Amino acid sequence: MKIVGICGSPRDGASEYLLRLAIAKLDEEEEFESELFTVREKSISPCTHCNHCVENPGKCSIDDDMNEIYDALRQADGIIMASPVHFGSISAQLKAVIDRCQALIMEDTDIFKYKAGMSIVVGGDRSGGQELAIQQINAFYMLNKIIPISGGSFGANLGACLWSQDSDAEGVKSDEYGLETLDMTINNFKEFLLEFHKMV
Repeated sequence: MKIVGICGSPRDGASEYLLRLAIAKLDEEEEFESELFTVREKSISPCTHCNHCVENPGKCSIDDDMNEIYDALRQADGIIMASPVHFGSISAQLKAVIDRCQALIMEDTDIFKYKAGMSIVVGGDRSGGQELAIQQINAFYMLNKIIPISGGSFGANLGACLWSQDSDAEGVKSDEYGLETLDMTINNFKEFLLEFHKMV
């Protein structure tokens, strides 16, 4: 099964560290093959709502680094999106990736159907808007028939929420509670994909 990780942080910091950690844990299973993309040092412009993809299904009028992500998303069985929290929201860079997926959806409105989706978010404060940011990612998943996977009740209700203490990767490494939410979410994501693919 193909797993695609997308890091929406413009920096090499906590979000990318956690996404790489999640991908590494999934890669321990022989059933999974992963690919990671980061917006860092990439040129991904926001959607201009020009409707080019409506008139030319599957084709975006903007020719930039988003083209690297399109094919991977088409083939993905599971998607993991990671983002820092910016004022209670996901990063502008990850929002641009999400909005640019309109081109794929115009190609086939079922292009994401039955894929599994997981979220990882990092705030500078313990309660810095992490769940608000996860809800934005999960809204994208649900609107496009992606099945959002959380870590479940008693710890990771919506997904992996971590606290960087404004110290990038070093900060989340010491966030034991947050790392537990990551483990819970990864385990549920992995279990769902393995069980779901036995049924289809």
